[in-house]
Formats: sequence, structure tokens, C-alpha cells
Amino acid sequence: MTFSLSKFDLRDGCLALGGLMLAACADGTSGPAAQADLNLNYEKITLENGLDVVFHIDRSDPVVAINLAAHVGSARETEGNTGFAHLFEHLLFLDSENLGYGGLDEMNTRIGGEGTNGFTTYDMTQYFQAVPKDALEKVIWAEADKLGWFINTVSQDVIDKEKQVVKNEKRQRVDNQPYGHWNYIANKTLYPSDHPYSWTVIGSLADLEAASLQETKDFYARWYVPSNVTVSITGDFDMAEAKAWVEKYFGEIPAGDQEIEPYAPRASNLTETTSLYYEDNFATVPLLLIAYPTVEQYHPDSYALDVLSEYLTEGKRAPLNEVLIDEAKVTSDVSSFQSNKEIAGELYFFVSPNDGEDIDGLMAPLADGFARFEETGIPQAALDRIKTQSEVSFYEEVQSALGKAIQLSEYNLFTDNPGFYKKDLEGLQSVTTDDVMRVYNKYIKDQPRLYLSIVPKGETELKLDETYPAQLAEIVEEKVVPGAETEKEFDPAARIIANPTTSAFDRSIEPEFGAAYDLTAPDVWRKTLDNGLEVYGITSNETPLVNFSLKLDAGRIRSSVDQPAIAGLTADLLQKGTVNKTTAEMEEAIGALGSTITVRAGDYGTFVSGTTLSRNLDATLDLAKEMLFEPRWDAEEFALLKDKRIQEISQAEGDPNSIARREAALLAFPSDHVFSHAGYGPKDLLEAVTLDDLKAFHAAHYDLSRAQFRVVGAVEPETDFGLDTPQDSSDVPPVSPPKLNSVTSAEIYLYDVPGAKQSVLRIARPSLAATDPDYPLAEAINFPLGGIYTSKLNTQLRVDKGYTYGIRSTFNGDKDIGQFQVGSSVRTNVTKESIALIRDILASYGPDFTQEELDTMKGALLRGQALKSETNADKLGLLGQISAYGYAPDFRAQNAKAINAMTLDDFKALAEKYIRPDAMTYLVVGDAATQTAPLSELGLGDPIMLETK
Repeated sequence: MTFSLSKFDLRDGCLALGGLMLAACADGTSGPAAQADLNLNYEKITLENGLDVVFHIDRSDPVVAINLAAHVGSARETEGNTGFAHLFEHLLFLDSENLGYGGLDEMNTRIGGEGTNGFTTYDMTQYFQAVPKDALEKVIWAEADKLGWFINTVSQDVIDKEKQVVKNEKRQRVDNQPYGHWNYIANKTLYPSDHPYSWTVIGSLADLEAASLQETKDFYARWYVPSNVTVSITGDFDMAEAKAWVEKYFGEIPAGDQEIEPYAPRASNLTETTSLYYEDNFATVPLLLIAYPTVEQYHPDSYALDVLSEYLTEGKRAPLNEVLIDEAKVTSDVSSFQSNKEIAGELYFFVSPNDGEDIDGLMAPLADGFARFEETGIPQAALDRIKTQSEVSFYEEVQSALGKAIQLSEYNLFTDNPGFYKKDLEGLQSVTTDDVMRVYNKYIKDQPRLYLSIVPKGETELKLDETYPAQLAEIVEEKVVPGAETEKEFDPAARIIANPTTSAFDRSIEPEFGAAYDLTAPDVWRKTLDNGLEVYGITSNETPLVNFSLKLDAGRIRSSVDQPAIAGLTADLLQKGTVNKTTAEMEEAIGALGSTITVRAGDYGTFVSGTTLSRNLDATLDLAKEMLFEPRWDAEEFALLKDKRIQEISQAEGDPNSIARREAALLAFPSDHVFSHAGYGPKDLLEAVTLDDLKAFHAAHYDLSRAQFRVVGAVEPETDFGLDTPQDSSDVPPVSPPKLNSVTSAEIYLYDVPGAKQSVLRIARPSLAATDPDYPLAEAINFPLGGIYTSKLNTQLRVDKGYTYGIRSTFNGDKDIGQFQVGSSVRTNVTKESIALIRDILASYGPDFTQEELDTMKGALLRGQALKSETNADKLGLLGQISAYGYAPDFRAQNAKAINAMTLDDFKALAEKYIRPDAMTYLVVGDAATQTAPLSELGLGDPIMLETK
């Protein structure tokens, strides 16, 4: 299980930061070539009001991105007023005087954007969006309105309503997850109560509930002033125009009247080793967290600490992996990460004992693992590999305009220098093997630390007891009581803006689109090799990277219902050494090239995917072929791999979202089909798989004659990929298409998770395959229903009612089958109300849809094509669809024509045909004690209780 510090963001799903986050994360470093090759030309100006604006031109795609970064996060709060920075992030998206309530999101959708988004950390809050290039003036106007013409739109009713959304976010990410409270306990232990890192970013629910209108206004006046904000604009634009628009829309925002002093570094005051524990309602396997105080971001030692963190736990020869996993066999996974924030930092380790074992059994092997490192240190080759591997990651980070905008802002915010990425890179490149040992001795060896034992409810005997006896940690767990939270009413149409903010011009007029641009589809080339392998490619020379994916006809569908794990285990084991190389030697060979190679089994294929510098493509593909066709079949590695997957299944048994995925598969597919098992299936069936089973599966299905190779990047069509090796193709019959269980009526199922703070909802019915002619039209009609933040489902359940943090619907089609699905997590005490509302929305969707809404949908989808092929990953996804479903190379253009030709009658007919709330399975994973009776009142009959595992 991998952990990281949460960045709490506004929209559904965690934000994977793009751009240049190098020193702050252990996996965000870069190699020497990246520093030499990359030059992000930028121009920075400062307006008279103190606003810093950074411009970077990138003409590779007709896309622009804007990012507004405020130097305020939870660390600028005070004890008793925690969570305010994150709540304020939510509020700032809701309204402004000239966009109107929800106007920012509505505009972004209408002009073809990817959606507005944002996140809050301990030290900053960022807001961003990417749009087609002709909409740049619109987003500059909108972001300026958000900064300078916002606060008068906020009322206590607005605040109270948004509190419900933030509470739902905390329940979803913390309270209803295994191990969710670790961050809260670690912060309170590592820092004194007056330290700004002693509370979590999302804060306490009690503090959130107490947030007042005046506090909101004071917070805005203190922190959201131009001198505390950086705006970055990147992409394809005219510099003179952009500067003029920035001056016009941002220039008259008043400067703040309070000087903002920077925070000085202030490390943890932990003076002695502390051992704590708590009982987790959702955990099924114990977890040990170890936290060491370290240093703030950009500190000279932070770079060596990043390397130390990665070396100790990443890879076969990582000292902790060698001892704990391979030799002592006390766990199947060890992970770590280094968290450097603005004024302090921590290095975390996470390890779980094997199922049924206690945490005490980890301590001696942990000590031996650290002793192993003390004896050997980090070899120069390993240090070089870590630096070189990150070169590819670095180039991937800077492919998108949005990623560059976010990170240019961040560097300017913290260093006053958008070009600080060069010094950041130099910091990593200067690390020596002696530096890594030095920081280990300074911050880790014999230093005070926190041991946190997280154990399943009622199993306190599994906590750390011998070397450092654990004491009970204090945590605050919310009680969700039926009827305790009333709906907060707010009518945007009735809002009155007191004392409107003045302006030198009429800001209520949205700017027009800019000059038209040409949107060209990527040029797809294709060839078939003599051995039957189909090759699909797109040449793109924006960076010296190549991304590739080889799809073999060896997916889960080639497994059997009594061996659902066989495809996945085969793919996993191919990454554990070859005839000529051990696992460690293969990892080192790949890392020395700065490449990545992964092998993963999906439902319909096994995918060998990789990223490499173009100069190393041949060598990388040679290693990939060696992995595929010269496997080591190491029995010890196989045993370790099975233990790891069994441990993961055990951990997932307490996660409501994992439970929902498992039970949804059982409901969707016949019990005699492999797809009725999610992932690797149950533990007993996985345990029964033998090494001979994997060898037989490999011999039957790892065949290039039935494979497809997709490649994107700095590569030409005439490239010899070395994949034309003749093979003795086995006579494997075509696989029979899977079938979904028929759903002719609405039925509700309940899986009991006692004490759940939220109910996980999974609502589904069989629907179109991706090859159906109606499929692109079905995807289009779903866009306003549940495919975007401004969708009807999200607007009503999140924005209007505060029932959920987010809800989505989708047509999820494969080659032969598909489903229409709705998914969300809702507050436990509104589970019945949420399902009733979802049913009403689905039932009225087609009949109530208007011509105006249809026109808006068409415009959003057609304009949004500009953002669909920006990165290598985007282009590789395009090739994946073409090769998997037999689409024409210009299928997106064809789909656009079909969508543009859709009439309102067509829309209504499609909705009536494919959106059927009267014939869906309604799965609820939640607290049966409080939800069984209310769910019986929905008119769907009594909930069918599912067997708990």
C-alpha cells in the first residue's frame, strides 16, 4: 500500500500534479541531460498592485492554460480555525460578481475546457484551467473576477452549504478509508499545537462548522491580495495581447493593506521517540508508520533525503526490501516518501506485517535493514540510476501547458524565481553517495521518531508492544446521525450583492473568442510486420521521449473463473527477472537507460508499456522482449508475489470502495465467467495458482502474431522496432465474447460495513459496446448528465444538496460489451434521499432536455477536441482506441460530425433507450443498521443483503 500526503482539491479525484515538481517529491527529480536540454523560456512582470505574472509560450498545441496560485494554505490558519484555507478554496469557485453563481464552471464547460480545478496544501492554494487558445481573454477575465470581484457574493448561507461538501470530502478521503487518520495523528505528534503543521489541511469538522461570514471576509482581505498571488499563463498565445489583457483585468485590483511576512523555517520539536496506536474501523491488516522529522523544501539536505527515501524502499536491491521482504519474509511491501513543506519536513516509512501477524515482528528486520544500509551505503551506480531514471519523468512532467503553468507559479510563489527549476535540478545532480549517508546519520540513525500502530478494530494485541510499547492516540471521529444535518437552503437566483465592487469598465460583458485556429488531428501511421504484428504510430518531436505499449492477447478474458488471477500473476512475474538477469539486474538495466517498463494484465489484453528517451528506444525494447520471451520463472519470486497480492486483497477487504468494485462485478456478470471476479479474485483461488499454470498460460497466449504495438513520440514510421521475430503461433481459438447479466427491473442490494460514515453507491445496467455505432452519441449525451463537474447529477447532489463530494456517470464500453454506470459516495444519513434524487434525474433527463442545452453540449464537446491530443499519453490513448476497436484514424472527426448533426429528438430517443433508472442494479455499501429501513422506502423492495466477507 502506497501512501502520500493529501492535497485536498476541489473536484473529484486526487490531482496528479504536472509540471516541474522536482525537489518536493522523491519521484520528481531529474537527470543531467534534462537540465542541459530543457530551457523553459518565460517572461515575468509585476503589476503596480504587486501581482506577479509569468508567461511561457508553447506553440505545440492550440491550447492555453492559466494558473492562479495564492501563498496561503492551512499553515496560515490558527488553532481553532483549521480547515479554513481549504474551505475558502471551495468558496472561490462558486461565484463572482460578474460571472454569477456557478459561472466559472459553466463558462469553462461551454468553451471546451478540461474543467476548472484547484487544490490546497499546507502552504498554498492553486486554481487553474486549460482551454482552447481562442478563449484566453475569457479565462483571464474570469480568473481576475474570481480574485477581485468575489467576496461580496459570499453569504453565511453559501458558507453553510459548502461546509457540507467539505465534510463529505473528509468522510470520503479520511473517515471512511482504512488508515485514514494517520496524517492527523502524525501532525499532532510531530509538531506542538501552535505549529502551523500540527493540524491537517482539511482541518477539523468542528472548526469547519464554526466558520463564519466575517472570518471569510477577514481571510480574503488578509491573503487574497495581488502581492500574495502569482498568475501563470502558458501555451499558444500572443505575448503583447496577453500582457494587455492581464493589465486590463487584473491591474485595478487593489493591493493589500497588510504586509505579509514570510514564515521562517521551524522544524519539529520531537525530542524523544513516541509510540502510539489506534483501532481502525476499516483496517483488516495492521500498519506501522514511522515518521522522522527532516527539513523544509529546497533545503540543501532535502535532495539527498529524496534519494535516501527512494533507495531504501524502491527496487529489488533496496535495503529494506531485501531484508524485510526477501530474507525475513515478514511483509510483502515497504514504502516511503519524503515530504518537504515550506518550513519543515518529514520522512515517512509504511510497512504492514503479513496477515495475522503483529507489528512487533517487524522491528528486528527493520533494524537489520537499516544496518544493511549503514554497512553498504548507496552504490554510485544506484545513485546514477536514480538521477538518470528521473530524466524521463521530468520530460513527461513538462509536456502539458497546464503542468508548466502550475509549477512556474509554484516556483515563483516560494522562491520569487519561476526559473528556480534549474537550481532545483542542480540540487539533485550535486548529491553524492557521501551526502546520502550523511543525511541518514543526521536525520534517521538514532534520532527521535514516531511509531504509529494502526490495528483492526478489536485487535490491539497486534500493535507495537515490546521495543516501544504503544499508547492510545486521541482521534476525533465524527458520528453521522440520521436527521442530524438539515439541508442548507440557498437560492442563487435570489442572491443580492451588497456594495458591488467598482471597475473602470463594464466587467459583466464576457469577452469574445479570439481569432480562429486550425485543429489538426495527429497523423497516424500503420504497418503490419511479417509475423503479423500490427504497428500503430504517431510521430511527435516536442520532447525527446517515446511512449510505447504492446498489447498481447493475454488478458483476464483468457483466464478461467476458477483461476481469475492467472493473467495478472503471469504479467507480474515477467517483471521478476529473465534467464540472463535477476530481478535486480533487470531493474538496474532499465534504470540505467532512464526508461520504464511495466507489464500489466487488463480484461482484454496484457500490456507491455514503457517510456524512454528516443536515443535509448532500441535498448529498451530489447529489454522488454527479454522480459516477455525469456522469463526466469523464479519459484521464490513467485511465492513472494503471491504473498504480496494476497496481502493486498486482505487490505482491500476493509475498504468500502474496494468492496463496491468486488460486489459490482459479482452482480454484473454470470458466476461462471472470470469477469465476475474483480482484479485477482478471492484469496483462495489466487493461492491455488501454480508456477506451471503461469508457464502454460504464457506459452499459449504470449504471441506477437496476435499482438498490437502502439508507439508515440520522437520516432519515425520507418523505425525498426525489432519486433518482427518469427514465432510458432499456437492455434488458440477466438475467445467467446462475455455477457452481462440481464437487468429488466430495478433492484437494490446492500453490503453491510458497520459504522460507515458514507454509503458507496454503484448503479449500473448493461449497455453499448465501444464498437456500437451509437456509442459516441451515448458518450455525448452523458456529458451533461454526469461527465463533467457542471453535470446535472453533480450540480444537484453536490452543489445544491451537499450530499456528496462528487458523482459521475459514464458509458463504459469495451469491444463486445458495455455498461451505463453511476458512482458516488454519499453521507450515510442521506443515502435514501440520494438514490431517490439520482433516479429522478435519470428519469427526467431526456424528456426535460432543451435545445439550448443541446447547443451548449455540442459546443463544449466539439471545442474540447483541442485538448485531447496534447501529450504523448493522450496520443497513445488515441492509438489504443484505434487498434482495439477498429476505429478509423479520423474517428474523432467522424464522431464530431455525428454529434453536430444530432437533433433534440435524436437526443431524447437516445436517452430513453440507454438511460433506464427503472432497470438498473442499485448497490449500496454502507451501514446496514441505519440504512436497511430507509432503503426499503424507495419503492424498490427490501434491500437484498449481500454476504459479507
